[in-house]
Amino acid sequence: MKKLIISLAAALCVVASASSAYALNYKMYLDNEATFETLEEARENESASLSEMTGRNYMPDPALDAYPEGTTYVYRSAKMCTPLTAAPRMNTNFLVYTDAKFGGKEDALAYIQALGLTDIVDAAHGSIVLVTPIDKEAGFGPADQEAYFRMQATQCNIGYFVTDAENVRTYYADSVYYGGLTDRYAIGIDGGATFLCDYVSNTLDFVSRLAGLLLVNPDMQDVRTVAACVPAYLVNPTERTIEKFKAANEVDSWGFEGDVTYYFNRELPLQKVFVEETEDVDLGELVPRVYDSMFIKAMRNAVNMPRLHTAGMMFSDYKWNQAPYSLAERSAFYTGKTAGGIYVFEKQEDRFSDICTENGEYIQTWYEFLPEEVVNGTAKEGSIPLILSNHGGGDDTMQYMDEFGLIPIAERERVAIVAPYHAETTYINNKALPALVRYMLETYPALDASRVYTTGYSMGGMAAMAAVYGDSSLFAACVPMAFPFWQGTEEEIAALKENHMPYLAVISSYDDFWYEWGVGIKANYQQYINEFLTFNGMEPLEYDFEKYPMSGFKGDSFQSVLLHNEYMNDNWLLYNDEGIPMVGLNVTEGIPHGLWQVYGEIAWDYMKQFSRDPETKEIIYTPAR
Repeated sequence: MKKLIISLAAALCVVASASSAYALNYKMYLDNEATFETLEEARENESASLSEMTGRNYMPDPALDAYPEGTTYVYRSAKMCTPLTAAPRMNTNFLVYTDAKFGGKEDALAYIQALGLTDIVDAAHGSIVLVTPIDKEAGFGPADQEAYFRMQATQCNIGYFVTDAENVRTYYADSVYYGGLTDRYAIGIDGGATFLCDYVSNTLDFVSRLAGLLLVNPDMQDVRTVAACVPAYLVNPTERTIEKFKAANEVDSWGFEGDVTYYFNRELPLQKVFVEETEDVDLGELVPRVYDSMFIKAMRNAVNMPRLHTAGMMFSDYKWNQAPYSLAERSAFYTGKTAGGIYVFEKQEDRFSDICTENGEYIQTWYEFLPEEVVNGTAKEGSIPLILSNHGGGDDTMQYMDEFGLIPIAERERVAIVAPYHAETTYINNKALPALVRYMLETYPALDASRVYTTGYSMGGMAAMAAVYGDSSLFAACVPMAFPFWQGTEEEIAALKENHMPYLAVISSYDDFWYEWGVGIKANYQQYINEFLTFNGMEPLEYDFEKYPMSGFKGDSFQSVLLHNEYMNDNWLLYNDEGIPMVGLNVTEGIPHGLWQVYGEIAWDYMKQFSRDPETKEIIYTPAR
């Protein structure tokens, strides 16, 4: 349950003290208490509650004005994610569809408690939306599908606002009050399971926004198909239901464990179907087991073009209204630690209050992602690489790390990561980020000073650039992504020329800020590449986009690869006289400005080839096998 941040020992969690400088005063969570309401009550209460906690104006999302009354209940955990950043994208959401009948709120609450869901969502932070049929006698049908569509549009509409004549913003409340984006899971029981098969899983826009399905006693009509890959756990399904989910997930392998058979795609193992046959379904045991074994391993990233496959529909102008969302690996935190042995510690200190921006801001909050062997002291001194990873404007540090894909890499490769929180409107003094890195190296002797890297997306890409200009001798490689502009001082430029810096610029082909579709990288990226060629003692390029579309140059090596079975990724490398790929350009085709879980993999695959001798500052290249 990734959002529970712990301190393993007092020494690892220092409470912020008062400071005369301006701290960023970051909080991931709101101060709300847990609530259980009918949907009508939630919509009556949400605007005033959120306005009081945030200082913003809120109103109910009109998409639910026509939602059927008397069908739906909403449980919200305490401490939902703050809407002052992109954190609500991380709220864990369960959509529970059942044709069970409830005498009122008390019965409905007892039902989800018996499923074990309230305990799960209290730890994970998020909501449970419990849905019953509009027609209680006939059960779920086409009218419930429209209601599902309205609920989905509302929950995913994070960050949406309208502006009045005086330019005052009013935000839609529902997406913050009980919504989310990346960690949405659906549970169907009996008639609710068949409804999710026939009316949700058969629609691309619906099923591709779900990171997992648990279906108890499902059936599926012959004419229906599952429209996109989705992890699915099927209990007592019909044979045709099994085959439809297997086909959608393009399974090519199978196995069993005890009484559970599973089918999976060997290259994309998240595309998995579990089948359990049992005469005695214990929902209170089943739901937590499926959550721990399947749900928390998968999430969805809304990475593709806005309104893709949703244009012309109602609410098509809403935020994150596109399909399919990318199915992504999730490294969830359970009691502050991933299954792969990475601890996360939230630090809030005034340690860097003397390194301020012009308006007095400084780094006060950062997150440390540490392999278990670093925490318990069993790692050898100087054995663990460190990545400084920087979030983009408006993002939340944890949400960015979740969607950027570095945490699974930290698990597999035994890498430490430090990820600061910094403001959207100002840029951190570029001496602060190197100071944060030095603090990490001094605090944890297991970290390897020769293998320190930095990356980041958008504003975070610029922060990565700022860090290497601030102290180029600290870093062995830099992979900034989709970043604006950073100009170093004469002294910093001289240091870069002396130290050299392996550098991979990452962009996507629908990023209108830095890429001109149909032509190639814009002038600013051309300038950055030439600057780093110069820093590394290499000749700058003369760009020719007619001869070399996209990049404007041939490169010394090139590779085009289909990544994640989704998007083509093109990689150009430029080698120095010693045959070392000191500068590169990486372009993902077909996606806009936004986070994609594969970006962390792209960054790591380039960075890990380099180290820097702590004494001589020489770059050492060890080609990846």
